[in-house]
Amino acid sequence: DGIEVTRQLREWTQIPIIILSVREAEQDKIAALDAGADDYLTKPFGTGELMARMRVALRRLASSPDEPVLQVDELQMDLSRRVVTMHGEEISLTPTEYDILRLLMQNAGKVITHHHLLRQVWGTAYESEMHILRVNISNLRRKIEPDAARPTYIHTEPGVGYRLRTDQGKEI
Repeated sequence: DGIEVTRQLREWTQIPIIILSVREAEQDKIAALDAGADDYLTKPFGTGELMARMRVALRRLASSPDEPVLQVDELQMDLSRRVVTMHGEEISLTPTEYDILRLLMQNAGKVITHHHLLRQVWGTAYESEMHILRVNISNLRRKIEPDAARPTYIHTEPGVGYRLRTDQGKEI
């Protein structure tokens, strides 16, 4: 299924994705775009139109600014290389763990709701799947926290979501 492939690609790359499909229904187009596609083209289409849309996608990619390096205390994330380090040592994360941590680091000090994390990382179909989020947060804590049982970075806000604390557990 093209939508699932698009979701999986978006877990590890921001390369332009153009969906080519015979499906003309608006809900199919919306689902593909919400899954991370940059454009949607229905068959039949001309080669010229496809080439023009590819040029637009490549222009957007070329004009997007270099992605920064995020840092919270000793935790560092290089967005362009998709590399996370703690105390200068690389940490191996799954694509899902990386996406969760990216959202938390981009919003350091702020509470990110369960629903927002689920929607951004897995899509709208998973908004009620709290267990998936809890398991991934637990795995992420084991990888970045000095003591996963007493987290200093990823703090749980009961019934609401999670907050990435800064300054070794002190809130900003």
